[in-house]
Amino acid sequence: MQQGGWSQAVDIAALPVRGRAVCSGVVDAVTILPETVAPAYTAILTDRESHLAAAEGSSHRLRLVWLGRRRVPGIVAGTRLRVEGMVALRDGLPTIYNPRYEIIGIQES
Repeated sequence: MQQGGWSQAVDIAALPVRGRAVCSGVVDAVTILPETVAPAYTAILTDRESHLAAAEGSSHRLRLVWLGRRRVPGIVAGTRLRVEGMVALRDGLPTIYNPRYEIIGIQES
């Protein structure tokens, strides 16, 4: 464990198919479901720009899902996060349900 209780972060492309992992990146998109369906807040985390990932031919996208929530304060497109949780492959995309997360601020100059 490193400072703050977090393990060493890995690239999203290097995430295991199953198992506990820590990674970091920027929220690329969020999905807010309508009131008529069960609450869940979904965010897509990326650690590479989409055109670089496409050129490499590997996935640098991770789906984060908070079940039972319609919003997660502070988690919007453009937010830099460090997340930890159990990775599962869901619809071809690595997914972490109810991840432990830390919002990483950017240093002002």
